[in-house]
Amino acid sequence: MAREFTRVGVVGLGTMGAGIVEVFARNGVDVTAVEISDGALERGRATLTGSTDRAVAKGKLVEAERDALLARVDFRVGLDALHDVDLVIEAVPEHLDLKQRIFAELDRVCKPDAILATNTSSLSVTEISVATTRPNQVIGIHFFNPAPVMKLVEVVRTVVTSADVVADVEALCERLGKVDVTISDRAGFIANALLFGYLNHAVGMFEARYATREDIDAAMKLGCGLPMGPLALMDLIGLDTAYEILDTMYRRGGRDRRHAPAPLLKQMVTAGLLGRKSGRGFYTYERPGSPKVVPDEYTPLAADAALADGARAIAKVGVVGSGTMATGIIEVFAKAGYEVVSVTRGAEKSAKVCEAVKTSLNKGVVRGKLSETDRDAALGRITWSATLEHLADVDLVVEAVIEELSVKKALFASLDEICKPGVVLATTTSSLPVIDVAMATQRPADVVGLHFFNPAPIMPLVEIVQTIRTSAETSATARAVCAKLGKTGVVCGDRSGFIVNALLFPYLNDAVKMLEASYSTADDIDYAMKLGCGYPMGPFELLDVVGLDVSLAIQRELYLELREPGFAPAPLLEHLVTAGYLGRKSGRGFRDHTRR
Repeated sequence: MAREFTRVGVVGLGTMGAGIVEVFARNGVDVTAVEISDGALERGRATLTGSTDRAVAKGKLVEAERDALLARVDFRVGLDALHDVDLVIEAVPEHLDLKQRIFAELDRVCKPDAILATNTSSLSVTEISVATTRPNQVIGIHFFNPAPVMKLVEVVRTVVTSADVVADVEALCERLGKVDVTISDRAGFIANALLFGYLNHAVGMFEARYATREDIDAAMKLGCGLPMGPLALMDLIGLDTAYEILDTMYRRGGRDRRHAPAPLLKQMVTAGLLGRKSGRGFYTYERPGSPKVVPDEYTPLAADAALADGARAIAKVGVVGSGTMATGIIEVFAKAGYEVVSVTRGAEKSAKVCEAVKTSLNKGVVRGKLSETDRDAALGRITWSATLEHLADVDLVVEAVIEELSVKKALFASLDEICKPGVVLATTTSSLPVIDVAMATQRPADVVGLHFFNPAPIMPLVEIVQTIRTSAETSATARAVCAKLGKTGVVCGDRSGFIVNALLFPYLNDAVKMLEASYSTADDIDYAMKLGCGYPMGPFELLDVVGLDVSLAIQRELYLELREPGFAPAPLLEHLVTAGYLGRKSGRGFRDHTRR
């Protein structure tokens, strides 16, 4: 039988501590809420009251429930008030010496059978536990912010934490309506270990001026379906907090360079640019604590002003290719009012592409997203061809053929001979160097990457990839075309992975390494990222959808170009691909899909 916790204590009533108090009180548990001073106590009380009042205003609590919740909380100054609680959760700032002092004092104050828990997100639970005479009763209970909303709790056991203590805490999490994942004491646990490497990489990308803050954030939100972009998320977390977590992970986690805080991060913290809480971080906010972003000196020009800068007129577009991506791109351009010439290798392939476009447009009509008139007009704008010479009078060519450099270079060499001067030549490659394709022509200034995401008619993002030879006019034209298509175009340099894949796949690779090390299960890692970070899919779900072979190829490209040791493909990923376990398309990847 799991232990019954009738009264718990919470030490520290900042945003996280007050949220933890609310979680317990909402679930009928009496709470002793402790702070260091009367002023801090009143601020904690105000935070809790404000949160519960907002819940009432949104209809998520009735007034009687709110009043009962608040009545369960005993606000006190000083740790002595915790002498009779069954469990204490510490939620003070992330400083090891501070936490050790508090735990030493809790060890003295609390009754012998009380469980002492820390909400640390990155520090060693083991190092905290040795400040007590009862390390077997010390455990990590890591809630995610905001605690009343976020479902995930990481339960962190040390090598000496009692099995009974772990079982009691797991049962408590279930009582609180949380999903717990139980793991051992390792830097960053699951969520932060995977999240902060990605966030730090994004800071480095911005620091190198590879892309703007707006484009980096838009790319990850629109390309991956994430709730926030990495730089906006850093501002929400607090740059000082992020720095401390990264520094701790670097020192405790084997000194992986990717966890070494980006130099820009240290500079911003030193300058007091801490994110939302200070009113300025990567973005500027209306006031300290406000979520509202206001323009500053780094805010891009209005879209119209940017697009007016030398963009060429585009009326007729050629699309080369017969796969899913080519089919989607044809549909996108035709629906946006462009005349489209579809070129495939042979009449049979043309017929298949034509049928696929018609089927997709018909689905749009059935779903009420497209009128029959608009469908017929879109189809009327498309010319079907099996001859590249029919591209002689187009204004833009979009190549969407197989991801083999030799094939693309040969195609671009042919387009260079066929197309009129001034035509923009675009490749949809997701991983190959655009400059290699551009240099197969005599007009590299006219070549650009337009990386659409699959399915192209639905996904709102296009990565506009500029090489060192791409002209400003070509880039402006690409941005204008994306805007007319109703897509968000994000501009970046010609580097392996561009924005999305360069940030996404190292994170997926890290998840595979975590599984490979038997630190956690695929299910728990997926739960942690979905419930703790709001990701639409866990890393192993996503890998099985993308295809393990595709993921491995992208990761190899990143490693070969950037030569970052941490980007080396996880051996487990290579072994699964060798064994033919490629994900959903083969029936088995990280999970067996034949039984579903």
